[in-house]
Amino acid sequence: ISAASAQEFEALDAGNGWPQAYFKVDDLCRNYPYHVARASENRSRNRYRDVSPYDHSRVCLKAATPNDYINASFVVVEEAHRSYILTQGPLPNTCGHFWLMVWQQDSKAVIMLNQLVEKGSIKCSQYWPPFQGQTLLFEEIGIRVHMLGEEGKPYHTVHYLRLENILTGEMRPIYHFHYTSWPDFGVPESPASFLAFLFMVRESGSLNYEQGPVVIHCSAGIGRSGTFALIDACLVLMEKKDNPFSLNIRQVLVGMRKYRMGLIQTPEQLRFSYMAVIEGAKFLMGDENIKKKLFLKDDKDATRLPDSEEESPEGGARKPSREDCKASTSRDGNEERETPAKAPFKKKRFSLQDF
Repeated sequence: ISAASAQEFEALDAGNGWPQAYFKVDDLCRNYPYHVARASENRSRNRYRDVSPYDHSRVCLKAATPNDYINASFVVVEEAHRSYILTQGPLPNTCGHFWLMVWQQDSKAVIMLNQLVEKGSIKCSQYWPPFQGQTLLFEEIGIRVHMLGEEGKPYHTVHYLRLENILTGEMRPIYHFHYTSWPDFGVPESPASFLAFLFMVRESGSLNYEQGPVVIHCSAGIGRSGTFALIDACLVLMEKKDNPFSLNIRQVLVGMRKYRMGLIQTPEQLRFSYMAVIEGAKFLMGDENIKKKLFLKDDKDATRLPDSEEESPEGGARKPSREDCKASTSRDGNEERETPAKAPFKKKRFSLQDF
């Protein structure tokens, strides 16, 4: 492809230029005030000391709680007609706030990009019912969460949930898309399984502008979450351009960082974003080789994806040294109080079309 983004990728690869490119993005970004996040009454609601939502773009909870704070940010890419909410993995004391936000923002889906436990550390509380037929009640905010069923694949699981407002009796279906093959601070082995996941989420309609903003989280809500949002937004922008590969991917990231600090945490995540955007654009433009690579349908029950190797052991090894990039290693003591769910999920055959 004789195009700017692909040529830039090849040049950065050849010259080991990704760290420099990553820090150049840092240099183009500025910080905004985040006084509310630092208020003493809100410290226990933050998973990490150094990841705070900016005051101007934070999600505010309404009415049901006396404190409107949650560590979550609106991230808007107007040209792409995309609106996301990026947030941290819920803590034991914020699971109810999380579901209240989903309800109040009329979100159709939650996208989870981390595991509950990674490398021996708890990264997220179990905020949804672990078994089909089970229910979690968050009485203080008036929300009940029902597990209707799930659909498991090699690299992701879709949970089909129903939210119930116990004050009004209103119920809403919610998709819970869980990508299970993304290491903390690292990247998937190849873009194939990630892109298949992204296009599945798109197919559900959950990312459409007419819906409430989709809720995306990992542990801190900036690395993997920022990577997902950047790739999706860039692919939308490429579809709108006469010359799709002229898109300035780093400039899109700079714009998104105006809404939430530190989006994309490592040079490796930036490189993966380029790879996924380039491969995803080829798919959208009808490249048959890419289509075959993403969707090998030779199993009657499941889509089998090609990158079956283990995650790269180097994925979590390189961490940038600047302050914005080390959030996933700074602890504030909240994690030690959590206990992950120990029981395995029960399986039920579901599909997007059934929901």
